[in-house]
Amino acid sequence: MSSPEPRHTHDDPDQPQDAVEAIVHAMPVVLPVVGGVLMFLLAFIAVYMA
Repeated sequence: MSSPEPRHTHDDPDQPQDAVEAIVHAMPVVLPVVGGVLMFLLAFIAVYMA
């Protein structure tokens, strides 16, 4: 037989948020910015060494 008690109540704490899921929304902005900074630093090193 099934239990008449509800399985989930509104008083239960939420599941902890995954760290990866917390930053995924920022990836379209962060990756190009970091890529641009990395290219600038590599070009600066190449000019400095030449």
